[in-house]
Amino acid sequence: MELSVLKKEKNILEIEVKGESIGFVNLLKEELWNDKNVDEAAYIKEHPYMSEPKIYVKTKGKDPKVVLQNAIKRIETQLKDLKDEFKRALKD
Repeated sequence: MELSVLKKEKNILEIEVKGESIGFVNLLKEELWNDKNVDEAAYIKEHPYMSEPKIYVKTKGKDPKVVLQNAIKRIETQLKDLKDEFKRALKD
């Protein structure tokens, strides 16, 4: 995975996510919407074969970089919980 910042403004951040599927950026977009500081969150995929997916976030005044980092931390926690639950389920 390689990230490229395409747009960075006070309340806006757009990042290209090279080497990942649309599913990955969709997960991130969905988690961003759980933050009350998010005004807009979207993924962009201009062409199915020719372009890389992008994640776009616009906030209500909070630093979009911090909002994105917090969303990633929440996803990490959810994945850890899923892993732990999966291990418990397989012990039976």
